[in-house]
Amino acid sequence: MSAPAAARPTRLWATTGLVLGVFLAALESSVVATAMPSVIRDLGGQHLYALPFAVFLLTSTVSSPLWGRASDLFGRKRLYLAGVTIFLLGSALCGAANSMAFLVAARALQGLGAGAVMPLTLTSVGEMYTLQERPRVQAFISGVWGVSALLGPLLGGVLAEHASWRWVFLVNLPFGIPAMLIVWKHLPETVVRKAGRVVIDWLGALLFTLGSGLLVWGLSLSVWWQVGAGLGVLLAAVAVELRHPAPLLPMKALAQRLPNVGLWNNMLGGAAYFGVIAYLPLYAQNVSAAGGQGSATAGGLILTPMLLGWVLASIICTRLMKVMGLTRQTQLGFVVLPVVFALMAVFAHAPLIVISVLGFFVGVGMGFAMVSLLLAVQAASPREELGATTSAMLFARQMGGALGTAGMGLLIGSSAISAGGAALIGGLQRVFVLSAMLVAIGLLLSLGLKNVKVPTLAPAGRAVSDLEA
Repeated sequence: MSAPAAARPTRLWATTGLVLGVFLAALESSVVATAMPSVIRDLGGQHLYALPFAVFLLTSTVSSPLWGRASDLFGRKRLYLAGVTIFLLGSALCGAANSMAFLVAARALQGLGAGAVMPLTLTSVGEMYTLQERPRVQAFISGVWGVSALLGPLLGGVLAEHASWRWVFLVNLPFGIPAMLIVWKHLPETVVRKAGRVVIDWLGALLFTLGSGLLVWGLSLSVWWQVGAGLGVLLAAVAVELRHPAPLLPMKALAQRLPNVGLWNNMLGGAAYFGVIAYLPLYAQNVSAAGGQGSATAGGLILTPMLLGWVLASIICTRLMKVMGLTRQTQLGFVVLPVVFALMAVFAHAPLIVISVLGFFVGVGMGFAMVSLLLAVQAASPREELGATTSAMLFARQMGGALGTAGMGLLIGSSAISAGGAALIGGLQRVFVLSAMLVAIGLLLSLGLKNVKVPTLAPAGRAVSDLEA
């Protein structure tokens, strides 16, 4: 049943505040990529090119399930406000950075706060709206996300080229402060307390952070003992999760087929997508400089079709899900992705317009795949696990992105990143091939799912086994 009429104005204002936060998070995810070449020229540290991306993704990823789990216990609103405050503090420190090391540390803090924005927004929407209303709201959020994501690359390029790359980070403040005030005033506080003593999985959070940090840092700098140590710590984190009464990740739910496939496919798709998106602006600014397109603005333009494709597909997806079903749409997305990444590898030497058109279809594939998976997993989750389950999906996508960004930087090579030209194109071809392989695995995983249509979906709380093959 939808919210009573008296509550609808408050719900509308609360949604507006949350959407402003989404605008902020999406702007940040896309605005920085086009400014990074300018940052490198100013601060140096070409060999650390991947770290500002990877560290932000890492801390936002690892903190995301912690924010989600804590919100189940202590309330969505207060955790959301705390997260946005940390994010804005990190943004201000990024804008004041005077070295690459300082910037990396500030990006880590910024990511810690960003980990609260998307999971708590999607969880709050899942609680304020019924399953029948949710696709419409999801389409609206996707549209707002798309507008900011489309503006991000262009804004980042223009600011870096005509003002300063520092404004790429400071621009978050005008969006974050109004979002906080509106949410503080209008979002109803929601606490879903379980019987007994409240326990937060701090040890699991610490192990996930340490293991992921070692893994990403080791991949970025080719320090293989750190990679091995990171994998070992992550295995220890999983062991802790399996024994904890309120684990950071909902391990029992994730053992079921639907959320399990959702977790792995978000990780595979995130690695392919974010790994590519981190280096395309560098390609545009270096490889195409001879053609007069080697500016920061060109670096933003090459990302625009990819982001536009994701947004349009997300909106179309929410309209077609009653006809096609959520799993069929997921499979459609994972059919498109490996084909398009393979074509990008073949046409890596082609003009920018060709890569941009192919990037549009990468976005289309991601839009169909990711939205459908999230809605299906949310529908299968009990209310007391909604925050943790939603966060787990975003955790997997962002963790995939962090690992993909670091690993693909290693695949390209720091010498190719510095040299540009044919060396960079060769590195990007390898990245496109790896991305095609990753999403092909995602396709194989999704083929085993039973088709789920919106009218047959259970409300949150129904057993996952009813929704899966």
